[in-house]
Amino acid sequence: MPFPLSPNLTAIQPPPITEVKSWIAGRSFPPGKPLIDLCQAIPDYPPAAAMMQALAPLLHDPAVAKYTPDEGLPEVRQAIAHWYARRYGAGPQAGEICLTIGASQALWLAMLTLCRAGDEVIVPLPAYFDHPMALAAYGVVPRYLPYLEGCGGLPDPAQIAAAMTDKTRAILLVSPSNPTGAVLPPALLRELFALAKSRNIALILDETYNTFAPPDFRHDLFSLPEWGDHFVQIASFGKTFALTGYRAGVLVASEAVIAAALKVQDSMVVCAPRLTQHAIAWGCDHLDDWVDANAQIMQTRHDLFVAAFTTPENRFTLSASGAFFAWVRHPFSGQSGRQVARRLAQEEHLICLPGEAFGPGLDGYLRLAFGNITAAAIPAAVQRFCAL
Repeated sequence: MPFPLSPNLTAIQPPPITEVKSWIAGRSFPPGKPLIDLCQAIPDYPPAAAMMQALAPLLHDPAVAKYTPDEGLPEVRQAIAHWYARRYGAGPQAGEICLTIGASQALWLAMLTLCRAGDEVIVPLPAYFDHPMALAAYGVVPRYLPYLEGCGGLPDPAQIAAAMTDKTRAILLVSPSNPTGAVLPPALLRELFALAKSRNIALILDETYNTFAPPDFRHDLFSLPEWGDHFVQIASFGKTFALTGYRAGVLVASEAVIAAALKVQDSMVVCAPRLTQHAIAWGCDHLDDWVDANAQIMQTRHDLFVAAFTTPENRFTLSASGAFFAWVRHPFSGQSGRQVARRLAQEEHLICLPGEAFGPGLDGYLRLAFGNITAAAIPAAVQRFCAL
């Protein structure tokens, strides 16, 4: 008889993207109807050629094969601090930054630093699926808030406040939202920071797609003298610089939180890869214009898709969108999002994620991501929704 698995893990859903891609594994698609991928939310363009050229000589440097300090190289964290100051108008100091293996590991560091099993975290729905999966893995309880149709994917501070208990340790948000694309306005984030402060808990903000948000939606929390007392940020330079395989994440928090997180970091991964750190620093120093140009490409894709999608011929309904994503309601009563997504994959050769991957009660929705679809392919993609 095999040994038992952790009961925390048996209740967690399988990785959703892996599941969806298994539906089409081994299939070939005719030239007239190739696969359209609205599933995985990563940039389809390569890293900047100048970055790759700058990194190439480092492959011959033996030092690149060695550990760095757990939190990252000092010069890399300083470059990141300067990048934040430019992008946000204010930002963390180098000592308030820890390089991580992607944004997902930054979440683990934050949760293991701030919570213990049995604690609660407020999670408005729909939630980025990795977050509930991680919370469940180490026994932290997500207090889900239902998705409010018609609110554009924005959370309600009153709803959040009402859900808090004496076990609440944090509010966990994503902006731009994965899956809705909604960007939280600066005034709303100020209000939620004040709420977290009043309850002496943390506001944790996953800003993996922060460079794809409009500039006027950049929050000003880092300008608050006390930001580190109640604010923790998770980010991903993997999305910013098209380095997703480099696993280029970052945790931004007070020096006290970073010091505690390093106890987990050392026992988990020791440090982010040195080559990844050099890539981040080079990108922070040289790629502002390249980043902004790619953000505009994604916004153009979004705008074209939304305009084409919202027509009388299409029975699917746009519920929320922005930045990298669209969150749509499917028209098939009695069918789950998983059933509809599978039909789209098998009948129309289009893959996307089912709504229930993002939390309970969301099987009427689908998530669409614009990272892999060119502007020229948008009319064909919309036609496949209309044809289902």
